[in-house]
Amino acid sequence: MCGISGIINFHGKPVEEQSIRLMMQKMKHRGPDDEGVFIRDNVGLGFVRLSILDLSSAGHQPMISDDNRFVIIFNGEVYNYVEIKEELKHKYSFLTGTDTEVVLNAYREWGKDCLDKFNGMFAFVIYDNLTKELFGARDRYGIKPFYYYKDKDQFIFASEIKSILPLVKREANDKIIYDYLLYNRTDHTEETFFKDIKKLQHGYYFTISSTNEVKFSRWYDLKSRISTSTKVISPEEYRELFKESLKLRLRADVPVGVSLSGGIDSSSIVSSLIKDFGLLELNTFSAVYGKGEPSDESGFIDEFESMVKNMHYIYPDAITFYNDFEKFIYAHNEPVPDIGPYAQYKVMELASKHVTVTLDGQGADEQLAGYHYFFGSYYLELLKNLKWGKLMSENIEYIKKHKSINSIKYAVYYALPASIQVKVNANLFPSVSKAFARSQKGNFGINKMLYNPKNLNDLLYRHFEYKLEHLLRWEDLNAMHFSIESRVPFLDYRLVEATLNTPSHQKIHKGETKHILREAVKDILPPKITNRKDKKGFSNPRDKWFRSPEFEKYIKELLNSDSFRGRGYFDAAIALKQYKKHLSGEMDLSKEIWKWINLELWFRKFIDK
Repeated sequence: MCGISGIINFHGKPVEEQSIRLMMQKMKHRGPDDEGVFIRDNVGLGFVRLSILDLSSAGHQPMISDDNRFVIIFNGEVYNYVEIKEELKHKYSFLTGTDTEVVLNAYREWGKDCLDKFNGMFAFVIYDNLTKELFGARDRYGIKPFYYYKDKDQFIFASEIKSILPLVKREANDKIIYDYLLYNRTDHTEETFFKDIKKLQHGYYFTISSTNEVKFSRWYDLKSRISTSTKVISPEEYRELFKESLKLRLRADVPVGVSLSGGIDSSSIVSSLIKDFGLLELNTFSAVYGKGEPSDESGFIDEFESMVKNMHYIYPDAITFYNDFEKFIYAHNEPVPDIGPYAQYKVMELASKHVTVTLDGQGADEQLAGYHYFFGSYYLELLKNLKWGKLMSENIEYIKKHKSINSIKYAVYYALPASIQVKVNANLFPSVSKAFARSQKGNFGINKMLYNPKNLNDLLYRHFEYKLEHLLRWEDLNAMHFSIESRVPFLDYRLVEATLNTPSHQKIHKGETKHILREAVKDILPPKITNRKDKKGFSNPRDKWFRSPEFEKYIKELLNSDSFRGRGYFDAAIALKQYKKHLSGEMDLSKEIWKWINLELWFRKFIDK
């Protein structure tokens, strides 16, 4: 787990080492253990290392092949490197215990087809000294980041946007800001909040030829891996796939812990590690807010007190968030729609005092229909297939268990035309400038991506294509800010493909989500967690925090500032009225308030400079 960066000048101009060093320095937190530079004429590669496998100097990067032809910089982990190494060792000699060397030799053997062999999370670049060509690739689901800037003179890339910024012009991207403000969405296309900086799409590779031709190609297509005819898998089959994923992700030469939220996903990881793998000295890390607080999940986390010896807690509150929020915004490079990821930020800060690797439950919701809006797409599926009885029974079970009719509201929303969906979203955020919203008229991209599903499995697929990646970005940046490698067992591609190929009733059953997972782990999971009906995600008492004296003073000053009023994204007068309603307790407008703060601070830190 590291940080990679590079510059390719298209007209033969030599790369200056100072520029590469500056890029590396901007993300040194990603690799505090070692660093290295490779410069050859118009190509420069930079690397900062967080040592996970083979902690010796043998793992130094950039790594050069034993024939001196290929040079690699690699960020991430290929967990099945042991098996691939066994396949290659008859032809190649291995001098290290790293997966980097395996990736390098796999590319020598199979070229781009090596990507199909890898089970893991990765972003890497390989330079061919002989042909003067560059090859780069990113993992199937976008767990590891890769950003780039390209113009007629150069191609610049890095693991974090802040490493690219010193070398390029900065301009905000209104198209992405619109989706952020009205839909709470980021990372759904190759575009970023910076107009000329893009990300390599997940499941893609690129090449730069000796004649400076840049080509992007898809190497992994999830849709082609999902059958049109679904296949039922047994809880036992699911459990074996889950265990195999965990087994691979325990490979490390440093301590491993678990981010434990109290939800079924992270709890399944902890339970399996204890019961299936016998890891009795496990470290877990949790954010809690105090008993009785609606956002607090300690009542579920406490179920592991008799099983886990080393349970660690962090206690975020209004004061810690006030002291941290500017650093949090800087760590994330781009705005985030909610302050939920702050809980994970604090958990990673805590974990960094005890371990170097964590396991996390990210990705389970997107394949197991974990969010309640998935019920809406399931209802539409049943409606289209004329399964009236099933539709009625599922809705009755939902209302009975969740005391809500939100599932019906979601179904109605998905059935609306895109133009009506836009108006619904605009009404949810009244402080957004109407003039700005009108300037993006006809921007229905996000609606077509996520809000017109054909059925439940189609919506799950769309989440992998257009939604999951923003969660993975937050995960990566939160963890790497504190020099932690975060691994996500639910995103083993074999588990993902098998789960997405199951019929809808194996995900949603009798008003509950994640049915196949619940069945697969019910013998090892505390019953209180198995039977959970709620879904909190990265929750926190943000509404109370924004009523604290510190934030009240800060927010009022921000809303009255010339910069906020002059940007054109919010109506400051409406925002002030909204905030007064929030302060009085009349409404909870914390999500909208956070966008005022985050977007304004992002401009000040990243664009205005």
